[in-house]
Amino acid sequence: MARHELYDEDGTIEREQCPRCGDSFLADHGDRLHCGKCGYTEWE
Repeated sequence: MARHELYDEDGTIEREQCPRCGDSFLADHGDRLHCGKCGYTEWE
């Protein structure tokens, strides 16, 4: 995915925050969302 595809038309990025940590974002790995800080994982 290209970097410009991550941004909305108004220049903001839509990302999910970790429900366990609250202060870090979840990385999208295609089949799962993962928090690098606490290890929380959501399988899609």
